Amino acid sequence: MADKEFKTIEEQLDILRERGLTVTDENKAKDFLLRNNYYRISGYSLTLRKNDVFSKSATFQNIVDIYNFDHELRHIILKYLEVIEVHVKSVYVYEFTRVHGPTGYLDDAFFTNKDKHKEILDKANQQKNQRLPHEAYLKHFVNDLQQDIPLWAFVDLFTISDISFLYSISEQPIKDAIAHTFGLTMSRGSAILGGYMHSMTIIRNLCAHGSRIYNRLFEQKPSLNKKEKSLLIKNKNGELDNAHFYGFVLIMKRLLPADIFNEMKSDIVALTKKYPFVRMRYYGFRDDWQQML
Repeated sequence: MADKEFKTIEEQLDILRERGLTVTDENKAKDFLLRNNYYRISGYSLTLRKNDVFSKSATFQNIVDIYNFDHELRHIILKYLEVIEVHVKSVYVYEFTRVHGPTGYLDDAFFTNKDKHKEILDKANQQKNQRLPHEAYLKHFVNDLQQDIPLWAFVDLFTISDISFLYSISEQPIKDAIAHTFGLTMSRGSAILGGYMHSMTIIRNLCAHGSRIYNRLFEQKPSLNKKEKSLLIKNKNGELDNAHFYGFVLIMKRLLPADIFNEMKSDIVALTKKYPFVRMRYYGFRDDWQQML
């Protein structure tokens, strides 16, 4: 198969015009293509075209609005994912150290998978060594006190993915206690929380790396209860749409305090007013989401 040929910015713009896209400000369009990569922005135009032909009303500005909306939405989500991450870490540290003490996390006997435990700690220790010259709290424990770092300080070296894995290999009573803190008191509560944490890891990684969530279909769908499923869009075949981003928002509602979730909702509403062209159904939101969420 022949390699794709290099296209100049001018040629890229010509391709879009040939496919029916209206471009009113050529200089701005060229600048946008140069700054954001033709291939990258093509995913944001999929809902505006069919078989590579744009709808008659589609404009380059439409693509810009969708792209900017998605960019700003990711940053809103990251802001509130940080709240969830800090909360989960804090509860994990509290419940674990209550049972095993401040440095018990170093003992693989307290975990169900020794290899995974080592992998997580090795990764965190690499972070510790990289950050040691710049972090006062690390210098205090390592250089001044010359002692093992207690979990309540060491936990900042873990990513949300790390803490999710660490939770998954922790002893069942500790997992149950953490799940209860988040209101999951049923027999499967710890497994459900584990799924939530995995879902938050997926979204966090996408948002942190600037990946598109507009019109993205997720293979790993979030686990929702009956009430949450009733808030999903129904497809034409009658099936519920749990493959878009909205399902992850419903999980964030579970994990965030009500007042903070309402702040996040208000931020998203404000964003829809800033970019009225963007249709929320491409994120899986129903038309009445503002009333129902």
